[in-house]
Amino acid sequence: MHATTPPQAPVTVRVFCQRFSATRRGARLARLLALHQLDAWGVPYGARASEEAGAVVAELASNAVLHGRVPGRDFELRLVLDGTAKALRVEVTDTRCEERPPAEPERAGDEDEGGRGLLIVAALSARWGVTEGPAPLKTVWAELDGVTP
Repeated sequence: MHATTPPQAPVTVRVFCQRFSATRRGARLARLLALHQLDAWGVPYGARASEEAGAVVAELASNAVLHGRVPGRDFELRLVLDGTAKALRVEVTDTRCEERPPAEPERAGDEDEGGRGLLIVAALSARWGVTEGPAPLKTVWAELDGVTP
C-alpha cells in the first residue's frame, strides 16, 4: 500500500509584520519595505495597487510618528494580503490610544501645511478605521480592494 500526500491548497493569505522606530526615518522605511514586500508577493512596483498601498502606508506611518509617538516605543506595520478576496489590509499600531484620529477626516485649509493624510487614506481605501487596545495600543487600519498578487 502506498501512502499519498493530499495536494496542498495554494497560499491565499500572506502576512508581513515589522516594528519600526517612531521617527520620520522609520516611517519612510515602513513605506519602502511595504512596497518591497508587495513586489515579492506579486504586486509589482509602479502598479496602481502598489502606489496606492504605498501612499496609505506612508500616511498611517507618518501619523503614528507625529501623533502616536511615545519616546522609546516603536510603531508596528502589518500587511495582510488576501488573494482570494483580492484585498490588502494595512494596519499601523502605535502606543498612544488617547490620540485617536477623527471618525471623519476634516478638510485642511488652503494655507495649512498638514492635515490631509486621513483624507488621502479615505480616498484610496474602501474602508478604514481605528481599533483600540489593549491599552496603551491603538491600530489605525485601511483596506484596499482590487489588490491581486
